[in-house]
Amino acid sequence: MTTIIGYARASTEDQDCSIQEEALSAAGCTVVRSEKKSGTTRQGREQLDTILDFLHHGDTLVVTRIDRLARSVKDLEDIVETIRAKGAHLQATEQPIDTTTPAGIAFLQMLGVFAQFETALRKERQMEGIAKAKAAGAYKGRKPSVPIDEVRRLKSEGLNPTQISKELKIGRASVYRVLGA
Repeated sequence: MTTIIGYARASTEDQDCSIQEEALSAAGCTVVRSEKKSGTTRQGREQLDTILDFLHHGDTLVVTRIDRLARSVKDLEDIVETIRAKGAHLQATEQPIDTTTPAGIAFLQMLGVFAQFETALRKERQMEGIAKAKAAGAYKGRKPSVPIDEVRRLKSEGLNPTQISKELKIGRASVYRVLGA
């Protein structure tokens, strides 16, 4: 028996997967799994890993768009190869992707290149914005998570790094970084 499995993904916790989930159900998916994780890496995407582990010959993995599956060509190729090795297929509801056809495979590969390009452009724009804000004196970076003055004060009072880390509820490595600087 073949299964049609849907996968929905949003990049951040404040985003919603419900529109994707509805589209996947409407596309005939009997199982729909979703998660809120960045698509720039495969790490930590437990729902995707579960789907890939349990795909069987003849099953179909369905996504709404290919960028919900991967944001890099390498990750996309790895995922598609895993699907292909299991004798399963990949389809997208909003794009003409169907790995059972040569045209679908070609389109899939083109979209993977564009998804990676889009990610690179976004990162470049972000870095340009940060540089501009720094030049204007508006960007201060993230607030320090380690109270440097407190670490130094406790050290001067005779506490060792382990005691300081417990007192401030921070990692010992952070204490050593402050004291080594």
